[in-house]
Amino acid sequence: MTYIALIASVLIGIIIVFGLRPSKKTVQLLLSFSGAYLLSITILHLFPEVYAIKNANIGLFILLGLLLQLILDFFSKGAEHGHIHVEENVVFPWSLLISLNIHAFMEGIPLAHNLNHEHLLWAIVVHKIPISIILGTFFVSSKIPKTKAILFLILFSFMSPLGSFAGEKIQFLTTYKTEITAIIIGVFLHISTIILFETSKDHKFNLFKFIAILFGMLVAYMA
Repeated sequence: MTYIALIASVLIGIIIVFGLRPSKKTVQLLLSFSGAYLLSITILHLFPEVYAIKNANIGLFILLGLLLQLILDFFSKGAEHGHIHVEENVVFPWSLLISLNIHAFMEGIPLAHNLNHEHLLWAIVVHKIPISIILGTFFVSSKIPKTKAILFLILFSFMSPLGSFAGEKIQFLTTYKTEITAIIIGVFLHISTIILFETSKDHKFNLFKFIAILFGMLVAYMA
């Protein structure tokens, strides 16, 4: 079920791109909802889990996750929170491929042993759908060969399941499961807050985005 849901989230995003061709505003609203949902699940479920275990260094691992995502952002140009720009004569984005797949692999690891498995799973799924839409739109708009684009998306869809599988089978990842979850909390905090801050561009109030954010928080609270 976990693997299917993670792979399906990417496929749903691609189907939406080709089937519905959503507008930029619609994608931004979906991104706002996913950011609010991801942040709420992190605060309501993941924070209490890692702090329930007496480990004085948990805060340091959360900060490490924030720093790690900052580094990944440098290579992905912010694709994890919806920033992909189509340029003329673009070559195949190897740095985007590597950084996005590292991100996807890492966020799948805690699924193997997380007490709030279901909440974390749906947070990742909800986050992946708009990112997949943005990725799909990028490949449609760019002149990158379709074969390479398809291989990119297939690889991306399998990275989180692979991370979850590794979390089950590799002893090191099981032993340090709390610390790894704390790192992922840092990653999620970075991504979700960037999404929410950027939804209020020029500090102008946008009612529809506010409703999307409120709805995301409400759904996470009721989950």
